[in-house]
Amino acid sequence: MIRLHHLNQSRSLRILWLLEELGEPYEIISYQRDPKTNLAPDSLKKIHPLGKSPVVEIDGEVISESGAIIELLIERFAPKRLRPAPESANYGHYLQWISFAESSLMVPLLLELFTKKAGISDNEFLNSYISKEKSKLLSYLDNAVDGKSYIVGNKLSGADFMLSFDLIMLAKRDELDDYPNIKQYALQLASLDSYQRAMRLEDNHDESRPS
Repeated sequence: MIRLHHLNQSRSLRILWLLEELGEPYEIISYQRDPKTNLAPDSLKKIHPLGKSPVVEIDGEVISESGAIIELLIERFAPKRLRPAPESANYGHYLQWISFAESSLMVPLLLELFTKKAGISDNEFLNSYISKEKSKLLSYLDNAVDGKSYIVGNKLSGADFMLSFDLIMLAKRDELDDYPNIKQYALQLASLDSYQRAMRLEDNHDESRPS
């Protein structure tokens, strides 16, 4: 049995969607962000010292980091279905996009979020960096998904699961309209049954949403 320690409105959404797609038995242990600080509760530290989500328990091992969890679960349960063969030309691109989602693209998205929450609106250096970096990265992604339903080999893979949370962040900020290919790609992912089931589960486990 897989146990997912799931924090509402977090990167754990990636894992929730993947687990729904895999169809393997799993259990959700739900945690809620602090309504004042928006941080994860201290109870997550009992599972992993960093106190972050997602965390999964599998075969008695506790694993953190969404990219690592996605690669582990796919290797274990769907290597032929949800990732390119290691000897294929697409495999390097697959690894690239998995890393891109959590490194290159996530950096300006988080910087923008943190500066707004901190009330830093007049820092010329930060504002310029965020604007230029976001534009560069999103234009790159927009070109990469032009005419595609999926980012690698036009087939659902772990890279799509990784990018999904970035797309959710962008959609909440109403920024997908500026990048029509990304918007179409996001809508295609959102149309999948497993994605929709995961979003319903997220809603059910998010106590901050109005009932």
